[in-house]
Amino acid sequence: MAFNMRWSESKATTFQSASLSSLALRFRSLLRQCARATALRPGKQLHAAVTVTGLLSFPNLFLRNALLHLYAACSLASHAHRLFDEIPHSHKDLVDYTTLIRRCSPLESLKLFLQMRQLGLPFDGVAMVCALNASARLGDPKVGSQMHVGVVKFGFEKFDKVCNALMNVYVKFGLVGEARKVFEEIEVPSVVSWSCFLEGLVKWESVESGRVVFDEMPERNEVAWTVMIAGYVGNGYTEEALSLMEEMVFGYEFGLNCVTLCSVLSACSQSGDVCVGRWVHAYVVKEMGLDFGVVMGTSLVDMYAKCGRINAALMVFRNMLKRNVVTWNAMLGGLAMHGMGKVVVDIFSSMVEEVKPDGVTFMALLSACSHSGFVEKGWKYFHDLESVYGIKPEIEHYACMVGILGRAGRLEEAEIFVKEMPIPPNEVVLGSFLGSCFAHGKLQLGEKIMKELVEMNPLNTEYHVLLSNMYASSGKVDKANSLRQVLKKRGIRKVPGMSSIYVDGKLHQFIAGDKSHTKTSEIYMKLDEMICKLRLGGYVPNTSCQVLFGDDCSEALEEVEQVLFTHSEKLALCFGLISTPSGSPLHIFKNLRICLDCHSAIKIASDIYEREIVVRDRYRFHTFKHGSCSCSDYW
Repeated sequence: MAFNMRWSESKATTFQSASLSSLALRFRSLLRQCARATALRPGKQLHAAVTVTGLLSFPNLFLRNALLHLYAACSLASHAHRLFDEIPHSHKDLVDYTTLIRRCSPLESLKLFLQMRQLGLPFDGVAMVCALNASARLGDPKVGSQMHVGVVKFGFEKFDKVCNALMNVYVKFGLVGEARKVFEEIEVPSVVSWSCFLEGLVKWESVESGRVVFDEMPERNEVAWTVMIAGYVGNGYTEEALSLMEEMVFGYEFGLNCVTLCSVLSACSQSGDVCVGRWVHAYVVKEMGLDFGVVMGTSLVDMYAKCGRINAALMVFRNMLKRNVVTWNAMLGGLAMHGMGKVVVDIFSSMVEEVKPDGVTFMALLSACSHSGFVEKGWKYFHDLESVYGIKPEIEHYACMVGILGRAGRLEEAEIFVKEMPIPPNEVVLGSFLGSCFAHGKLQLGEKIMKELVEMNPLNTEYHVLLSNMYASSGKVDKANSLRQVLKKRGIRKVPGMSSIYVDGKLHQFIAGDKSHTKTSEIYMKLDEMICKLRLGGYVPNTSCQVLFGDDCSEALEEVEQVLFTHSEKLALCFGLISTPSGSPLHIFKNLRICLDCHSAIKIASDIYEREIVVRDRYRFHTFKHGSCSCSDYW
């Protein structure tokens, strides 16, 4: 009887164990389905059920592996890492390591890859690709070279996907020569290999070099077409870009998908090429109708705003059927760049009724307050950031607040604010502070900030130029020239200013004193005429703006003025005046901040020539009309 009872208990235990094992396998299957579908909510519910039943203990450790893959697939790297750490090394396999390497930060991914190798675990091409991708994201070309050694050492140089990932590393760092060597060693390059190499050429060498490879490609995918089209747009080849898009659509019947169109619009935003942007807009409406979706609508809003057509951006924004926080941020940021602070404040009140703002939203709000002189509103938004919306301020928010106080001349408050920041100020914060010191003539404070900036980045010429101008404006020419000599000895050169203007879909670029344009004689004739008219209109050259980087610091006043007259903005303006119909608006794009002298000159020119002149500099838009600027001289 006792024997029978023990046998029955043993049988029950075995049956219970078998049932639990079956249940664990069922849970694993469901968790895998959730991972494949990136279904986080049901996955979390399964995690709770597994925990309650006690199935996570040995011998069901494979459930932790399944949960690890779930959270990694749902981009919750911290959750995945915690589960990974709970799994004994004896139960971690290649798939677990690869899953985490793919999702973690670059440094953590490479540490995991090294750990996997130290444990002697075998690895495959997928793990190698993930590690190479982490190397590309890390931002250190030396690590990429070390990974190349590993590729050869472990015999992966014949694996197409590994070579593509390796090329991608070199392309990220601009090492086109190294990428070319990898490409040439591939026996039969795939279309992905060709596209990766093409991207490197277009980005770092030239769009012409890229076109040679593009024409040689035995097969072209949508990535190759996108890279080539965006390359043309970014380099100002509007006609070539449009021609290629038409060829892609009508010749190869690829169709322009959302990724391609958004990439082209992004290139338009950067280059200011509204001609291609309008073509894309027309194509989108024709193919998709007015309900073209949130992503496409947001890209159009961003493109029009950054190309200086803020009214067109507002029109697209208002006609969108659906908008998310990214859409609102693009609109707010565009309005802020155009100095429309009041509109930004008004629109924000509507935004909070539709979506929840994020950190980027407040960047746009604070930027708008900075450009428009809304100090008290800026303070309110900064305080509301965490107390009302639960968003922890980041360094960019502090930089905006320093800019708000500094532009308003409240430099003592700005200095106290910087000292009391809970995080150390970076280049952006101190650079903004230095700019305010320059604007308000606070030389002593500027020198103090400059020392800190030089320690952070001794090669940044903008800070040196600002301080040099501050010395010159204060009458301390010797100090200005001394600083210039120090820069020359160190081999530090000022980044040259360049202004661009599109006329009839073609990009025309100018640097100061430029005489390389085919219409140079007509441009300079117009310049002489314009200067005469500007003087009659009250223009007085602001010689304090002239950066002292010439060889002769005893230049006569006329020579200093002549240098001012041939600034890139003025040359681009003159070319626009002789190349476009009378009364039509002009849009000029500059890579640096517009100088005080050009700002004054273009204000008067807008009245004399009865033109709307929009200038996008590195920081914002200036819309000149009837002798005044949208910035109200507050910039």
